[in-house]
Amino acid sequence: MEIKILLLEDDSSLVDGLCYSLKKNGYQVETAGSIKEAVEYLQKNLYNLLILDVTLPDGTGFEICEMVRKRKNQVPIIFLTASDEEINIIRGLDSGGDDYITKPFKLGELLSRIHALLRRAGIKKEEESARLVSGDLEIDLAASKVLLHGKKLELTGMEYRLLCLLVRAAGNIITRDVILNELWDGSGNFVDDNTLSVYIRRLREKIEVNPSEPEHLITVRGFGYSWKN
Repeated sequence: MEIKILLLEDDSSLVDGLCYSLKKNGYQVETAGSIKEAVEYLQKNLYNLLILDVTLPDGTGFEICEMVRKRKNQVPIIFLTASDEEINIIRGLDSGGDDYITKPFKLGELLSRIHALLRRAGIKKEEESARLVSGDLEIDLAASKVLLHGKKLELTGMEYRLLCLLVRAAGNIITRDVILNELWDGSGNFVDDNTLSVYIRRLREKIEVNPSEPEHLITVRGFGYSWKN
């Protein structure tokens, strides 16, 4: 899978270096220079890891971390801190952060921390994993094929992409806005809110024992959907 990282940092020189290094190592990176920008990105996109600077022009990275955790999103989070003061470290971890790194730091050390967190979260790059498995459901990414109890499921292209999105984010809540944004492929295959509800219903009919009482594709009222392994 393509691993998507959101970098929240207002130091342009540091951002340039980090983006170059992360992209060179196969990660897709989007950057925000303020809390407001980060919130906008998080409302529209799904990320595999967040790198948050502590001090921003309009607030702190702790606010973003707390917001994400309140949404029951367990995406790995690394804090960038300008000092190793214990109070910042404790606050970052208490707000739901997974790790921190003190500026100045070596890029190799940051890459090592990122790799360790992604591995712990079970997130692998495309070349490292060609399959997604959830109980009796198996997705062969190379062949774009889905098996349930060993039998091939007949899915439309959009149903397949929706299922992959949900299974990859298993255990996390994905908002409807994020799903709509991720399913837009730039070639005219636009999915609106009503159409998404239809796809969710059809997908449940194909994968759930009892579609009216789903065990895997769960609706989280007021937020969106979650995949339960």
